[in-house]
Amino acid sequence: MIIKAVSLFLIGMLALAMFGRLKMPKVGKKDDTPNLKARKCRKCGSYILGKGPCACEKRG
Repeated sequence: MIIKAVSLFLIGMLALAMFGRLKMPKVGKKDDTPNLKARKCRKCGSYILGKGPCACEKRG
């Protein structure tokens, strides 16, 4: 009885996986993502977080 339940569960999971692939074949392609590059400070080379200036420019 348990073997029958497990086999039906696995067959159901297999069917769901097949339908999922048919419905969304373009998931995970890199063409959909925008080309974003991280901003770096010209003076010290550290990454700039947010819209403000770098910490080295704030100091002096």
